[in-house]
Amino acid sequence: MEVGEAKLSSGYAKPPWLFSGSALYQLHLVKAETARAFIPKEFRLVEAFGYTLGGFFLAQYDDSPAGIFDELVVIAGIVWNPPTSCAWAARVLVNSHEACFHGRKFIGLPSQVAGFSKRTTAISERSRYKDNSFLNKIGFGTAFCNPKDRIDVQVAEIKDSSEIDFCCISLPTAVLESRSDSMWMGPIIKMSLPSYSGYTQYNPHLLKYSCQIKCRVRAVAPAKVSGPTTPVDKHGESFNPVDSEIGGLTENDARNRSISVLLSKPVLALEFNFLKMQVEPPIVVAHCSKNIVEGS
Repeated sequence: MEVGEAKLSSGYAKPPWLFSGSALYQLHLVKAETARAFIPKEFRLVEAFGYTLGGFFLAQYDDSPAGIFDELVVIAGIVWNPPTSCAWAARVLVNSHEACFHGRKFIGLPSQVAGFSKRTTAISERSRYKDNSFLNKIGFGTAFCNPKDRIDVQVAEIKDSSEIDFCCISLPTAVLESRSDSMWMGPIIKMSLPSYSGYTQYNPHLLKYSCQIKCRVRAVAPAKVSGPTTPVDKHGESFNPVDSEIGGLTENDARNRSISVLLSKPVLALEFNFLKMQVEPPIVVAHCSKNIVEGS
């Protein structure tokens, strides 16, 4: 389904753009060969022993310039930006046409419109509670539950009038005790997540932007991710990148490699509650310095 300018409203009129909600940020060990296909050739990938750090950011926003919507950001890997580093998104899935259009045109993200469906498999009796935890925000908050219960978030890309299965993220619930103390959800932290973007058919410029985040954070059990019913090649033997000026991939290759990132080995999962995120307007990077290329 095409996302035209008619989908853009005044919600994104003035940066910085503010979002609030909850999220799961999960880091994976991603094969460098998989990640490199998304990263411009002038960047050096942060890697060790053939792997880089990628993963995903699964969020539900209850307030944003585009209103309420869900988002799945697939992170291909990390590139050098001395003295630190920046993330590179392989794919962004949102169930908002307005958010998709804005991400493509103004942030330089590889955004796609998608459907998000959520269901729970209950093994025990449960009582509901009202708070601002990630599980509650996506509609499955619980006060007491069996650890074997799970929440499945099914994501499907929407193409024209059809849906294409992308992935299923299975979130295990935990045995929750007293919720009277909000510190149970971890300490309040402030952090900045810098990223590069662009080099897409919608925005050919190389961009750099940052997300300023304030939230309560705690480590949780990693979510389990399964791919579509149609198998994909996890090792990339059948992927054929397109040789173009901006180093792009064919649509199928980009989609399959993004799924490969999701199916890679998780190493850390963080739950962000009471999330407040401020997205700064991107700046155009005129050229990449020698330091970026060499990481020195």
